[in-house]
Amino acid sequence: MSDRVVIAAPGPLLPALVAALPSWSRNTLRERLRLGCIEVDGEVARRHDQPVAAGAVVTIRPAAAGRRPDAPAGLPILFVDDDLCAIDKPAGLLSVGSDDERERTALALLRAQLGGGELWPAHRLDRETSGVLLFARTRAAKDAVQAGWPAAAKVYAAVVAGAPRPPDGVVDQPLWEDRNLFVRVGAHADAKPAVTRYRPLARGGGCALLEVRLDTGRKHQIRAHLAWLGCPIVGDARYGVRGPRLMLHAEELAFDHPADGRRVVARAPAPAVFALAVRPGR
Repeated sequence: MSDRVVIAAPGPLLPALVAALPSWSRNTLRERLRLGCIEVDGEVARRHDQPVAAGAVVTIRPAAAGRRPDAPAGLPILFVDDDLCAIDKPAGLLSVGSDDERERTALALLRAQLGGGELWPAHRLDRETSGVLLFARTRAAKDAVQAGWPAAAKVYAAVVAGAPRPPDGVVDQPLWEDRNLFVRVGAHADAKPAVTRYRPLARGGGCALLEVRLDTGRKHQIRAHLAWLGCPIVGDARYGVRGPRLMLHAEELAFDHPADGRRVVARAPAPAVFALAVRPGR
């Protein structure tokens, strides 16, 4: 939903918005301006000191509304405010740095895109997994989000080889990690409870497109559970067979905002290749 205000007195854009929207922080307004989400009389605003006339209509669109055409390319931002930033992470990009890669990571790229400052991962996605990834812009926000993580709702899209039996259901099987960092299913002294729910969305070409929901958030949980069912994720070289990409995408993340408890839902639709993979007659 967009906010719309009518400027009461002429002057620079940002001070006029701060006066008209006392519940908004100056930093949030600056961020929306930088993302190209603020329009004055239907035209995208380009500067915080842009003159605005009395009676001008200013529209502030959600951060997901996009980036102005002349802005540099960057990670797609789904939600941003003073506390948090959610992005649509592309497949092949690390969430955070590793011993082998420290610069080209979602954390490093987003920090530069936001102009520097504090930034912490609230959770992580595998390098091969695309979709919604949440970062905190203050340590307090990170701690609060992670403390409330059990109440977060996580929805994924997955293309699997074959089809699960039963077609929809729940996998309630513990997971544990062996000395080779391979996640295994079943009873073990180190095993932790893990629950994965799935339902079919489409079938075709010997594959199935599933909606997957997590009750828990263990490492490689979806990949290991679906492989255990006998229908590994397409492109999963670790638990199934190689392919152009891992066909797993974090479509939706819903969580309680640490500042006021409101429910925030960040969505990133699965890439078109997911639907194409199960196209009839493929």
